[in-house]
Amino acid sequence: MKIDVDEISPVQRKIRVELPAEKVTHEFSRAYEELGRRVRIKGFRAGKAPRSVLQGMYGDELRGQVRSQLVEDSLGEVIKERGLQIVSRPEIEANDLVEGSPFSFSAIFEVKPAIEVKDYVGVRAEKVKLVVTDDQVTEALSRLQQSHARLEPVENRTQVQRGDFVTLDFEGSIAGKPFQGGKGENYFLEIGGGQALPQFEEAIVGLSQEERKEIQVTYPENYPNSELAGKTVDFSVVVRDIKQKVLPQLDDDFAKDHGECGSLEELRAAIRTRLESELKQIQDEELKEQIINRLIEASSFTPPPAMVERQTRYLMERQQNRGSGQTAAEAQTASSLEETRKTLEGRALRQVQATLLVEKIAQLENIDVTDKEVQERVDNLARAAGDRGKTVREVYAKPDAREDLHAQVVFDRTLRFLLERAEIREIDSSAAKVDEEGKKG
Repeated sequence: MKIDVDEISPVQRKIRVELPAEKVTHEFSRAYEELGRRVRIKGFRAGKAPRSVLQGMYGDELRGQVRSQLVEDSLGEVIKERGLQIVSRPEIEANDLVEGSPFSFSAIFEVKPAIEVKDYVGVRAEKVKLVVTDDQVTEALSRLQQSHARLEPVENRTQVQRGDFVTLDFEGSIAGKPFQGGKGENYFLEIGGGQALPQFEEAIVGLSQEERKEIQVTYPENYPNSELAGKTVDFSVVVRDIKQKVLPQLDDDFAKDHGECGSLEELRAAIRTRLESELKQIQDEELKEQIINRLIEASSFTPPPAMVERQTRYLMERQQNRGSGQTAAEAQTASSLEETRKTLEGRALRQVQATLLVEKIAQLENIDVTDKEVQERVDNLARAAGDRGKTVREVYAKPDAREDLHAQVVFDRTLRFLLERAEIREIDSSAAKVDEEGKKG
């Protein structure tokens, strides 16, 4: 087998391969033998049909199969032998395949570039000095208290007030005609909670239990429901039930019941520790971003366009999935598809650069993870997915997804390696603000 490899660009190669006639003949013979065992032809016992008969019936189809097999086998052999890391589908150009004659073809494809990474240990980064304040602890404690509130029927009054939770029945019509969804029974609503239009909620305030009231509501032009957008709707409303939120007392008993702590002070301390841990995690992620940015700035390699395009498509699909519930009116005000793609291409380029740089550092430092560690990540993802845990496990049982997850775990571990060895300077918030103002100017 004759092989020529040309470097078209730092990320593109062209391979020329010429196979001897003996190899071509051998592959044809093997293909016809396999075909003879597989097909059944009337008048001949299994595996006994003459090759001339098989050639007459399946010659063109088999020639295509032999051609594909020769290209696939020899190309794979060359790629492995030369240690090429292909990142795109090869573009194949081949001569006619004739049994008993040499066969040649060429393949053009993209590869990962050669990357030289210097001074990746001790990268300089800055973090703002932040502390968890007493007010933040109090706010978090209040949220915990709110999450354990209970609803109880109001006493000593029958009129709705702001902040109440009401159960009501309603019927709605536009120009005297009912509309889809214009009738609701036992409709639960927090007055002032933003569940309905403020105009509707304000009309409920002051209404007595079991009292019927006629309400007229004009919906804004940009309302998501096109049937109601810009329309005036007449509602007939009856309040059936009025409840109010009752908060549990913030005391040692609350700490024991809802915080697994012996006292309220212990609960506050536990909340502070949790907030500090969350803050550190946020700061660590920001530091990792700084490290990656500095590595990219110091690098001078060109990412393969195929990798950038693939990542751009992934980001586009993810954004479209997130916006799948977008209404037609909202879609009209959104950025055009081309503008969105342009923005995401820049993000994809940076992500590919980061992936290749970190991958190279992982190779230099011999950073890898075991199958057991990958399985632990799968288990964590499955637990976090709750009811969808089984689906998560099924996804990562597939080789491609498993390989991607392995790469992600190595990426995370390498970033942790870089963070632990970075030169981090802590600055106070006022200095950070001055620096930010300087950048704006």
